[in-house]
Amino acid sequence: VQVRHSKSFMEKYFSDKIELEKIASTAFMSQFHYTRIFKKVYGLSPRQYLRALRIDRGKELLKQGLGISKVCFDVGYDSLPTFCNAFKKATGYSPKEYQVLNKSNPE
Repeated sequence: VQVRHSKSFMEKYFSDKIELEKIASTAFMSQFHYTRIFKKVYGLSPRQYLRALRIDRGKELLKQGLGISKVCFDVGYDSLPTFCNAFKKATGYSPKEYQVLNKSNPE
């Protein structure tokens, strides 16, 4: 139950700076035990899950035509290069490439 609550917490506050230690403490576990349990239940580490939430929201915002810098900070990244690297790793496209592809070819 606590792991589900912590997942909901991440879904609600993914754009904030979230520390793994804080999430684990909301589930009343050490971060190591929490990470193990979370991964067993959801198949991803809490960090991977949070990254996926941020990238998915970033994709939505880019499709809406928002600027890449604004999207970066709106989804919880502190650094544009970090966001661009994570985005490219997750999607295979840079944020700009993704935006151009989705403007000319709307889903």
